[in-house]
Amino acid sequence: MADGFLSRSRIIAPPGWSRWLIPPAALSVHLAIGQAYAWSVFKAPLEKDMGLSGTQSALPFQLAIVMLGLSAAVLGTRVERNGPRWAMFISLLCFCGGFLIAALGVATEQYWLVVLGYGGVGGIGLGIGYISPVSTLIKWFPDRPGMATGIAIMGFGGGALIASPLSKALMDAFGVTYDKAGKVLAVTDGSIANAFLVLGIAYAVFMAMGVLLVRVPADDWKPAGLRRVESTRALISTANVSAANAIRTPQFWLLWVVLCLNVTAGIGILERAAPIITAFFKDTPAPVSATAAAGFVAMLSLANMAGRFVWSTTSDAIGRKNIYRFYLGVGALMYLAIVLTTNGSKLVFVLCAMLILSFYGGGFATVPAYLKDLFGTYQVGAIHGRLLTAWSVAGVLGPLIVNRIADSQIRSGKSGPDLYTLSFSIMIGLLVVGFVANELVRPVNPKYHEPRDTGDAAATAEEVAK
Repeated sequence: MADGFLSRSRIIAPPGWSRWLIPPAALSVHLAIGQAYAWSVFKAPLEKDMGLSGTQSALPFQLAIVMLGLSAAVLGTRVERNGPRWAMFISLLCFCGGFLIAALGVATEQYWLVVLGYGGVGGIGLGIGYISPVSTLIKWFPDRPGMATGIAIMGFGGGALIASPLSKALMDAFGVTYDKAGKVLAVTDGSIANAFLVLGIAYAVFMAMGVLLVRVPADDWKPAGLRRVESTRALISTANVSAANAIRTPQFWLLWVVLCLNVTAGIGILERAAPIITAFFKDTPAPVSATAAAGFVAMLSLANMAGRFVWSTTSDAIGRKNIYRFYLGVGALMYLAIVLTTNGSKLVFVLCAMLILSFYGGGFATVPAYLKDLFGTYQVGAIHGRLLTAWSVAGVLGPLIVNRIADSQIRSGKSGPDLYTLSFSIMIGLLVVGFVANELVRPVNPKYHEPRDTGDAAATAEEVAK
């Protein structure tokens, strides 16, 4: 019975089904799994409670991002075959189960269980849940792929907007206390474990709504009021490329580099957002409190979320290559502004960080449409899953650069902005390399194309509104 309920054949939309019911289904999953971006709120309490370094407390987050990319790559083809309801249900079990395992790890003082639960099991839920709504929305919105992927992935970026204040409120209620400068003073036994437990149960209920609501279009379905025209943009393909062939093309690997470096530059600051802003302004006349730091995390989440929709929708008008020029080039300038101004202005710091995170989110939301332009819609979900291995690498690389350098500077007796200026300078260099990789992207060689009758026939021409 469960297999029947979860099977793809059970969720083919009947005639007249509104495609605008699919974005809420996607958002119910992405808003939940986007909680990963609020991990920095747990870092300081865990370090205090379990005696961890900054590098150690980043491990669950890093492993979660690694497993996100690996599970998306390995299971991407199966997600396409089994359908989004199956994928969303498996995501629910893994992601929420990971919270419960992590709660057990904190309660029993076994940090490896926190890493395994939140990072390993939960990370698998992240990967499966991340790609299934994206490929489904592309099929429902062939006329506006950038907007469609922006809607779905906007939820993932916005997850921390809810999770950051919620997680802190739960820990406060269960017994974590802070001083005015944001330093953790005490952690009551069970406070972090109870917070993990409540979050795991709450997210399971929320994600179940998406499992019940999601549908896929019938094979012959087309949006009303569309016509076929040949694309006038060189990078928009009129053919299909299989997932197996896509990874043999230079275009796939250039986009892999672009995504990896854009994510590295954003995720380094995001994973350690609360400690970064606290340290930057620690020795100023107006230090940042724990509540304000949590608010900063929420603001970054808002920028991350807004960038996913605004920039990806803009890419439908100006093209994917141009929008990535913007992400990478302006992002490098924002990091440079932070390095040059250090802690001289909170406004400059916050605005630059928010822009960087909007480009970070926009890069995620735009890349499925970039893949659709280059490789068609035939197996775009599976190709997207393979590309997310770049996220796995960046999920380790970004936090590793920022945390290792910060830990080293702390051991050297340094504090304040000195903990992060070197790592931010490295991010500038990475964004420049990504900019060059994006410039090298060209149309896919026809030798990699599938026969013209392969896959979704609608994918053989660009669909636009009359």
